[in-house]
Order: sequence, then structure tokens, then C-alpha cells
Amino acid sequence: DDDIPTVIGIGECGPLSGLSIDDRPDFEDMLQSICQEFNKLDLEIYSWNIPIILEQLIGSQWPSLRFGFESAMLDYLNGGKRVLFDNAFVKQQKRIPINGLVWMGSHEAMLRQVEEKISDGFTTIKLKIGAIDFEEECEILAYIRRHFSAQEITLRVDANGAFTASMVYDKLNKLAEYDLHSIEQPIKPKQRELMAELCEKSPVPIALDEELIGTFDYAEKRRLLKQLKPKYIVLKPTLLGGFEQTREWIETAQRLDIGWWITSALESNIGLNAISQFTAEFDNALPQGLGTGQLYHNNIPSPLLIDQG
Repeated sequence: DDDIPTVIGIGECGPLSGLSIDDRPDFEDMLQSICQEFNKLDLEIYSWNIPIILEQLIGSQWPSLRFGFESAMLDYLNGGKRVLFDNAFVKQQKRIPINGLVWMGSHEAMLRQVEEKISDGFTTIKLKIGAIDFEEECEILAYIRRHFSAQEITLRVDANGAFTASMVYDKLNKLAEYDLHSIEQPIKPKQRELMAELCEKSPVPIALDEELIGTFDYAEKRRLLKQLKPKYIVLKPTLLGGFEQTREWIETAQRLDIGWWITSALESNIGLNAISQFTAEFDNALPQGLGTGQLYHNNIPSPLLIDQG
């Protein structure tokens, strides 16, 4: 704010390497160019015109830039105090349940992470699978189920598209033995017919994740969800183009009776704080995926705290 220089809105643009559609070598040049254009236009910002500014200034092909600018503008509008939304979570009157994330690694490392998450009070655990031997991954799931029933610990798995068409049903049938809540993205995206079939026939409920990336048109969002009919969708605002885009996915999913949860995507605490506040705007009892900040050994200071899941 030129009149009150202490009022600064901050946003984070953090494309994920190999996954974001704007993971491009000219990313920082584009960011600089948009900043310069934004300054030149000398716009007044209001809550109603943020989507218009984003569309005209950035468009849809730079989703993480949209997320960063949208966060910064919302922060600025609210006085530059890192408060983007006015809700009970921000006022410390509401907690958001999250899943404990177990990262891919050796059998021993994953087992150790599982034990840590359970002792930290998480009741929902999400395991990344598809990186080590499948039998070893099943052993970890079996170990958890020997000690905890599905009523005690909810298990989610994320395959990140690791299964091929020839093996996917065998893998899903095996995974079904462990009372799983869901599996994210069992096959690579853009295999619409096979994915629709899996969503209908899989013994483990399917959640779409990477499948959503790159779809910005409202009608296309609806077409995608109507064709595939997943049980759940997983929403990452940085990859989807910010909060308004994510809100469109949520409203479309709810009309089609599809469950959803929101996940951070390796943002620093700046982006994670923004996404957590946005998540609290909705009344969703499912555990969200907001624990990725724990993966960092260094991070920006944060007002967020993880306690008992």
C-alpha cells in the first residue's frame, strides 16, 4: 500500500516440478512480467474484481502464478496480516483434521513414519505407494491392520499413477484386503475410458488427483466428473489455479454427490497457511491433506500448529 507501506500482501507461487503445467524455464520471467504489468495498470483491488484481474492479467495457463497473486491480493485486502479469510479457524475457534502423510521410502523408513504418525495422534494415515516393491508396501498395510482396525485408523493410499492397465485390477483387489478408505490416481491421467471403468468397478474407492490438472473451463470440469464418476476428488489450489478455481471443483463435485478434500502441494508455510484458511471456509468433516510442511527441514515461520492430527 503506497499510503501505508507497512501493509503488504504476500502470496506464494510454487509450481511442482514435473507436475504443474506451468513448470517451465520461463516461469520467473513470466512472474516478473506480470508484476510489472500489474504495477503499470495501478488497479484498485476489491474482493469482487480479483477473479477478473486474475483472468485478464494471467489467464489459465499459469495456475501457480494465479494462486500466488490471488493469495497476495486477499492478504492485502485484509490489511496485510496473513489473514485471507474471516472464519472460525483463523480465530482459533476451530481445528482442521488432517491425514498423517507417510512418504515413499524403504520398508523400514515407511514403517517408522507410520509408527510416528500413530503416536502423534493421527487417526487417518496416507501412504504414498508405487515406489518400492508392491509386496513390501502391502506388508506395511498388513502391519497397520494387524494392530488397528479400520474404525481405529483410516488408511488412504496414493499411487501417483504408478499402475499400468494390465496390472491395475490385480493391485486393487490385493489392496482391498486392507480396508482402505480410498486410492488416489491408480493409473496415469488422460486414460478416460479405463479410469471411468475403474471408478465404477474398483473394490477400493477411487480419488482423482492428477486427473484434474489442466482443466480450467467450468463446463469441462463438470464433463470430466460426470464421465468418470469418482468417489472423491483431491484438490491442490497451487496446481488447479487458486481458490476460485478450487471452489468451482467443490461446487461441481457436491452437485454430483462426489466427496472431496483439499491438499497442499509442497508449498512453504506461506502457501500452506493460505490453503488452510481457505479449507476452513467449508464444512467438510473428512481429514484434509495439509501436513506437507512437515517435510521441510527449513521453512518460513508459521502461525499453524499440528496437534493430535
